[in-house]
Amino acid sequence: MRNLTKIITLILVGLSDHPPTMNGLFVLFLLIYLMTLIINLIIFFLVLTDYHLHNPMYFFLSNLAFLDMSYSSVSGPRMLFNLVTKKQSISLPACTAQVFFYVYFTCSEVLLLSAMSYDRYIAICKPLHYTQIMSWRICSHLSVIIWVFGFIYSLVHTLCSLRLSFCGPNSIHSFFCDLPHLFQITCTDPTINIVLVFALGGSVGLTAFLFTFLPYVRIISTILHIRGKTGKLKAFSTCTSHLLVVFIFYGSIIFIYFVPTSTNMFGINKLFSVITALINPLLNPLIYSLRNNDLKAAFRRALNH
Repeated sequence: MRNLTKIITLILVGLSDHPPTMNGLFVLFLLIYLMTLIINLIIFFLVLTDYHLHNPMYFFLSNLAFLDMSYSSVSGPRMLFNLVTKKQSISLPACTAQVFFYVYFTCSEVLLLSAMSYDRYIAICKPLHYTQIMSWRICSHLSVIIWVFGFIYSLVHTLCSLRLSFCGPNSIHSFFCDLPHLFQITCTDPTINIVLVFALGGSVGLTAFLFTFLPYVRIISTILHIRGKTGKLKAFSTCTSHLLVVFIFYGSIIFIYFVPTSTNMFGINKLFSVITALINPLLNPLIYSLRNNDLKAAFRRALNH
C-alpha cells in the first residue's frame, strides 16, 4: 500500500500557452461568445413576442436558442477568464459543476433535436392534423420531459464521477472539464464510469438518433410527392436546416465520447471540443435564421416598432 495525495485543483491545458496567441484567442472567442448570446437572445425574444411565430416549430426553436446560450456559458466565461489572466487552474468542485451542466445541456439538445424532427414529420406528413397533434399542451409536456430527463441523466453521471479520486497528473488537455477528461487523469479505476457512458449514453443516444432520422424517410418521400416547386422548396428548406444542425452536433459528440483518445489525438480532440462547446451554439441560430423568411420578417417588424 502507498500513500496517495488527493488533488483538489486541476489544470486546464487550453488551446495555447503562448501569451500573444492567448491574447488573440481571447479576442476571437470573446466575439464568438458575444455573438452567440446576442443572436440566440434575439431569436428567443422574437419567438416570445411575435405572434406570427407562435407555433410548435418556433417554440422548439426558442428552446434551442435558450439551450445554446446556456451551453456556451458552461465553458465560455471560464475559458475567457483563463485566457485573460493566463491562469489555467480550476478547483475540483468547479470542474464537477462544469461536467454536470455540460452533460445536462448535451443530453437535452439530443432530445430536443428529436422533438424537432417529430414536429417536422407531423407538419409535412400529416398537415391536416398538425394543430391537433402538436398542441401547446403536447409541446409544453415534451419540453418539460426533455429538460427533466436531461437533468436526471446528467445527475447520474455526475454522482458516479464523485467516486473518482485524483492523485497523479492533474492536467486536463482541454479548456473545460468533461467526463472523458476526468477518466484520463483519475487514479481510481474508471471502468464503471466508462461502461456507464457507453451503456447509458449509447442507449439514449441511439434511441434519440433513430427518432431523429427515421422520420426523414417518410418526410423525404412525402416532399417528393408534393406538387409545385414552391411547396417542395419550402419543405426542404426547413428540413435541411434541421438536418444540418443534427449532423454537425452528432458528428462532434460521437468523436468526443465514443472515439478512444490517445496522446497524439489531443489536438484533434481540442478542435472538436471547440466546435461542440463554442461553434455549434453560434452556428445553430445562423443556420435557422439565415434560411428562414419568417424569422427575417419578424426581425424587420421588431425594428419597425
